[in-house]
Amino acid sequence: MHSPSSSARAVDAPLAGKPAPTRSSFDVVIVGGGHNGLVAAAYLARAGRSVLVLERLDHTGGAAVSAQPFSGLNARLSSYAYLIGLLPKKIIDDLGLTFRDRRRRIGSYTPTTVDGRATGLLIGDDQARTRASFRAITGSDGEFDAWQRFYRMTRHVAERVFPTLTSPLPRRAELERIVDSRTAWEALFERPLGETIEKTFTHDLVRGIVLTDALMGAFTHAHDETLLQNRTYLHHVIGNCTGDWNVPVGGMGALTDELRDVALAAGAEILVGHEVVAIHTDGTHAEVEYQSHETEGTVAAGSVLANVAPTTLARLLGRKPDPSHPASEGSQVKVNMLLRRLPRLRDDKVDPEDAFVGTLHIAESYSQLEDAHREAAAGRLPSTPPSELYCHSLTDPSVLGPDLRERGYHTLTLFALQMPARLFPTPGDTVSDKTLRAVLAPLDACLAEPIADCLATDTEGRPCIEAMTPPDLETQLGLPGGHIYHRDLTFPYSDAETGRWGVETFDPNVLLCGSGAERGGGVSGIPGHNAAMALLSGARKRSTSGR
Repeated sequence: MHSPSSSARAVDAPLAGKPAPTRSSFDVVIVGGGHNGLVAAAYLARAGRSVLVLERLDHTGGAAVSAQPFSGLNARLSSYAYLIGLLPKKIIDDLGLTFRDRRRRIGSYTPTTVDGRATGLLIGDDQARTRASFRAITGSDGEFDAWQRFYRMTRHVAERVFPTLTSPLPRRAELERIVDSRTAWEALFERPLGETIEKTFTHDLVRGIVLTDALMGAFTHAHDETLLQNRTYLHHVIGNCTGDWNVPVGGMGALTDELRDVALAAGAEILVGHEVVAIHTDGTHAEVEYQSHETEGTVAAGSVLANVAPTTLARLLGRKPDPSHPASEGSQVKVNMLLRRLPRLRDDKVDPEDAFVGTLHIAESYSQLEDAHREAAAGRLPSTPPSELYCHSLTDPSVLGPDLRERGYHTLTLFALQMPARLFPTPGDTVSDKTLRAVLAPLDACLAEPIADCLATDTEGRPCIEAMTPPDLETQLGLPGGHIYHRDLTFPYSDAETGRWGVETFDPNVLLCGSGAERGGGVSGIPGHNAAMALLSGARKRSTSGR
């Protein structure tokens, strides 16, 4: 297996060879060149502000990048983040982006057994086919009818909540009025999601498919009284008013490469390989200290936008993290693969292209998800790790070179749930290999051939597979605890004095513009947009929450 640290990560060619800022002072310094920082840079530079982006890594894009990790093979994988679900059309239009995504023709396939026979639940746009699949698995039309009613409710909420994400942060009562459904509000915002799932559905497999959206990147369970599962679930079902998670054409790096180019064209200055080590501010003026391989220095700024986790910002400011928020803990394992062919499934009635083009749910029945959480909470690697897979190249073949397409190669991404950072005390190949064997075993149980038999090999004869645990993500990307959202997600409202846009901090001229801001998380650009709007509107009300 490839070590994650050895994957090919190309230096950002357009930004190479720039050892220091061209000036000593900027209107805005942005800490971190991930997609949110680039969105903010583009908006602010277009508004006439002088903008400097300082990025620790040797490339922009943060977790939203593409790479060719396997030697000698022209396959461009979305290394970390891999699907687009929350990027508003408003940002695409405002910045004139040509970036596109594509909807997957199948929503999901979930292998199971009925009377000892391998089968599976296939959910897609074809209503008749989906109904027949529900009937075959559950024995009646009841679960399919409940499914339709439930997702009509979530669509109702999405259509009302998503447009608010690029507007000033509403109060709770205001958002409840916007949702305009007491039933939906109570189900999604007030009561543990497990209660609603158990009242709505009776089949263990169907319940699990619903619950998975509440667990992506969060270590929680159906009846968590903190409602972390509800917050995570909302995040995954409101995107662009539909809840669809689409495939980025050209890979995730196509988006961030274009955002970089748009920011540069607008006049922003971007330096890669420049790590910010301290921020000093009196609330009106700021100084940002940085260091690189060649130099170190200080640049003055009227405002600082932090495209880093809130705990990282606190450290840069020389402060202790806000004690009201628990330490961040990622809860996932990401596995990237390149295949010589798609594997055959034990269910020989499903075409592998149908099974892998959408989300392939593995070991994600309701009881399996709860068992995995219980085992992980006790400090043990789940005996049957739940995971989700999909094949990017089935929807967007452009990520493969012509030679690989002709030979039938495909990418495959696996995202394992209920894998908290506490299970992986240190990053490294030994831990990753152990984890890899654990997460692949439930997949192999659903296949007619081991996934290992389908793996491509690179020019050195190594199998084309890489795995990343939360500590690996912390080492590679600086994500505290390997948390893919920088911290646990929040509801898209606030009753606290968090500021007008949900990006403000204790310091009037320091704003969060990363995933740790209110309404952050995922590849959305929303925190970057909101921080830019807060700055341009002058709405920088002091926060009392420390966020």
